[in-house]
Amino acid sequence: MSDYRFAPELAAVVPTLQPLDLTDLTTTRAVMREAFTTNGADTTGLVVEERTVPGWPGDPDVGIRIVRPDRMETSCAGLFHVHGGGFVLGDLENSHARLCRLARELAAVTISVDYRLAPEHQYPAALHDVLAALAWVGGHLDELGIDRDRLAIHGISAGAGLAAATALHVRDHGGPRLCFQFLSIPELDDRLETESMRRFGDTPVWDSAKAQLSWDAYVGTGVPGTAAVSPYAAPARAEDLRGLPPAYINVMEFDPLRDEGVAYAVALAAAGVSVELHLFPGTYHGSSNIGDAPVTRREMAEEVAVLRAALSG
Repeated sequence: MSDYRFAPELAAVVPTLQPLDLTDLTTTRAVMREAFTTNGADTTGLVVEERTVPGWPGDPDVGIRIVRPDRMETSCAGLFHVHGGGFVLGDLENSHARLCRLARELAAVTISVDYRLAPEHQYPAALHDVLAALAWVGGHLDELGIDRDRLAIHGISAGAGLAAATALHVRDHGGPRLCFQFLSIPELDDRLETESMRRFGDTPVWDSAKAQLSWDAYVGTGVPGTAAVSPYAAPARAEDLRGLPPAYINVMEFDPLRDEGVAYAVALAAAGVSVELHLFPGTYHGSSNIGDAPVTRREMAEEVAVLRAALSG
């Protein structure tokens, strides 16, 4: 591995990180699920509910998880979350602990969606599942206790790419009004041509080779980088970003996805969309899961502060 300037606490963990093997998805999915499940989530003061909601027309139903404060105000903010995993990994356990923390600290209702994974289900399956779940939420805001003017979308990594695509689709085709989009370490660009993508071929957790495997799985082998890829699959390809919800984007310094996140923030700003961008130094993709590092504590505190302001109404 190259001599990257990781924050000391993050560097110390690198030798213990288990590589993500995208060539053996069955094993990697099981290991990942166990890791997130055994980490546990503090559900004190919260109600957790699993539901199955109608899928996209002609598609199967979609599983969602709702986390709400057990003592709610008449109408709360809502946070619709899309988990990460390179389009090929992950489920509702990925961000459960994080969403419980956000539900508590923001006094908000959080909803996460268990979308179908590639390569078994290629684009647009995952996007259709996210859109269907969001449409269901939009039709049940009163039941969920969510203020219709305070519903934000929140995603991490590939989930942030799906969140950005969802915001584009809602703008173009209608859907529940989104007041904000929180895009953390977003995977947005199938072309894999940025400087960070070229440079970071041996970074922890995620590297350029995994990015290639991820996009091949999502849109089809040999399709990434061609004109066949829709902006709803790779939002970096969108030519018109006007009229999208205000956004927050964070990127990690030593992450192959860094530059596409930066470029998307710049493009949003150029289109007149209010956007905040934060590059966290000394970090790598997924280092947010290392909670005792000062830079991670800063990142988590900023997440709460940004969402609190965005959801204040």
